[in-house]
Amino acid sequence: MRAMAIVTGIVLLLYVAAGVVLFGFQRSLIYSSDKTALDPAQVGLPRATVHEVRTQDGVRLVAWSLRGTGKYLAIYFHGNGAALAGRAARIAELNNLGFSVLAIDYRGFGGSGGSPSEQGLRKDADAAYELAGDLGFAPGQIILYGESLGSGVAAELASRRPVAGVILDAPFSSIADVAADRYWMFPVRFLLRDQFRSDLAIAHIKAPVLIVHGTADRVVPIRYGERLSRLGGDGVTFFPVEGAGHVVFGLKPVQARVMDWVARTLQGPPRTG
Repeated sequence: MRAMAIVTGIVLLLYVAAGVVLFGFQRSLIYSSDKTALDPAQVGLPRATVHEVRTQDGVRLVAWSLRGTGKYLAIYFHGNGAALAGRAARIAELNNLGFSVLAIDYRGFGGSGGSPSEQGLRKDADAAYELAGDLGFAPGQIILYGESLGSGVAAELASRRPVAGVILDAPFSSIADVAADRYWMFPVRFLLRDQFRSDLAIAHIKAPVLIVHGTADRVVPIRYGERLSRLGGDGVTFFPVEGAGHVVFGLKPVQARVMDWVARTLQGPPRTG
């Protein structure tokens, strides 16, 4: 009996220790902050303009913008794997489709100051939205494009601000859902600081939403995108991409579907109220 009690105590101690480590390092798991800071010309975007903006809480952010041939500006919210210096291909793809593009390095990424958190990224998104207005774009000309982590940033912003449309690439219903499934042995929903509740935000988005998601996505499995689509109701168009992995905008059929959605769906000013 004593040996059993000792073993049980060791297992319990290891469990608690693992939970403490998971809680303490959770933001390192959510935000893989890439500090690479390069000029856009160094990564193949010589026409891009570099901006410095201040958030509501005084954090300095770096942003890049490119003018396009069409009427819409795409505000690009990237995932957690790289800073703007590693996103040149995506920015170029959006621009080649005719979009003007505005992209920011979140706080803690690239040349931006501060440290990332859900509340911090919310302020970063607001700063990007305000900069879009300063660049001359009205709400009815703004499309939010968020991929992976950026889908949560884009969905939350769209729930509070008028925009023409929202494109979510490999989105989650919430980080809490993903983490709770992945770390099922811990009370993740109770411990998680940054939950990115897109499942709650989508009910308040008045603009049309397009969700694109690879059926073979192992990072954010497609069931989370499907869940988010169901919660969004009739305002959401869901496009599964057969056999594709995580983040699918680089695929030509997806780009064609995006442009068809823009042409067919984004008519008139954004809805409000």
